[in-house]
Amino acid sequence: MNVLVVGGAGYLGGAVVDLLLRTGHHPRVYDLLLYEESYRKPVDFSYGDVRDVERLRHEFVRADAVIWLAAIVGDRACDLDRDATISINEKSVAFLANNYHGRILFSSTCSVYGEQKDASLTETSALNPLSLYAATKIASETYLSKKNALIFRLGTLFGVGDTFSRVRLDLVVNTFTVQAFHRGRITVIGGEQFRPLLHVRDAAQAIVDSIASPITGIFNLHRQNVRIGDLAFQVRNHFPDLIIESIAMPATDARDYRVNSDKARSQLKFAPVHSIDAGIEDLKNILEANRLQPIDNPRYVNARHLAGVNNLSTVPNQFDVVGPSRGNGHGETIVLSEIANPSAKQNKPLAAA
Repeated sequence: MNVLVVGGAGYLGGAVVDLLLRTGHHPRVYDLLLYEESYRKPVDFSYGDVRDVERLRHEFVRADAVIWLAAIVGDRACDLDRDATISINEKSVAFLANNYHGRILFSSTCSVYGEQKDASLTETSALNPLSLYAATKIASETYLSKKNALIFRLGTLFGVGDTFSRVRLDLVVNTFTVQAFHRGRITVIGGEQFRPLLHVRDAAQAIVDSIASPITGIFNLHRQNVRIGDLAFQVRNHFPDLIIESIAMPATDARDYRVNSDKARSQLKFAPVHSIDAGIEDLKNILEANRLQPIDNPRYVNARHLAGVNNLSTVPNQFDVVGPSRGNGHGETIVLSEIANPSAKQNKPLAAA
């Protein structure tokens, strides 16, 4: 199958492309190389921006399926240029929904749940976006709700995805591992909050395994829900002399949620195999071999890298399929505060970002 991987040079994209190659597919990567200086993986490659609609139309013609991973990822990264974030994360997906009619696999986020004390959030639970990042993902889910699309609400990823792509060091397991190795101490912010965690290669496996599936809809993906304070002690098992410090949780980050992935396990046969300990060890081995240099390079941290990028807003807005910043991919204009969870009837309105 010819598979267009939009954002295929990234952290998750690298693992996805490797699996596509191993399973007999023919991937073609479409990427702006925002975090990379080159792309040397032996696959078809097209350099491009998701806001370049004519180039995207050309790419869609070739594709039997589209895996859409491209986005500005993370709360702080999205806040650096909110207009660019809406254009890249949201309007481009509306364009995808209106102009591509094959199989779509889309990476969303469990951050759409925000702060909720329910023990186990399912795909029908109320949404509570606390950031522009989460809000754009909810809007994108709505655009794709009537398409032949699988939408994956991913837990916080960790681990090493592939040989070529950069390793993200702004994800909590990876961050703690780097702090433990280089500083001998971990700073835990808060500690009582939960995060659903998932190895990047397990996320890639779920995506690739579902390309030919007839199943559509929204699916949570995680391996386990972990309290951040407990995670710090788990990292200490790999660094016995580690010192753990705690500071108060700032009011600017109230995310705290646990999710349930039973739907994916049942319908998609989702079965993650990579443990948190394995992810810690993989990254530790790379650090011990001095294979990440310099470790404080901003490119490993989305917000730090993008703070030095001056051209995010230089691409002219080419989206004429929706009104200003909001649309549902079906020629209608929608308001984010009026979007309900596409997978459930809800009475609770969503807060606009």
